[in-house]
Amino acid sequence: MKIKILSKSNSEIKIEIEGAGHSICNLLQKKLLEDPNVDLAGYDVPHPLASNAILFVRMNGSSKPEAALKKATKNALKLNKEFTTSLEKALKY
Repeated sequence: MKIKILSKSNSEIKIEIEGAGHSICNLLQKKLLEDPNVDLAGYDVPHPLASNAILFVRMNGSSKPEAALKKATKNALKLNKEFTTSLEKALKY
C-alpha cells in the first residue's frame, strides 16, 4: 500500500492511499472524528475501478493533522485487536 501526500499545511492534510477502498478509509474517518481537535475528516474514492482513495483531515486547533492520523491509526489497530480477541473467545464455544 502506497501513500502519497497530495497537499499539506499546518492545519490540513490530503493524502492518496493506493489500494484502499471504503473499508479502511471509513474506519480512519470514524477514528479521526473521535478526536476533538479534528474539525473535518472525510474521504473519497474517485473511481470505483481505480482503488485509490483520497483522505482529507482539517484540524480546529494547533494540533497537527499528521499527529491526528497517527492517533487514529493506533486507535483502529486497538479496535482490531479487541475484535480479534472477542471473536476468538466467541469461536471457542
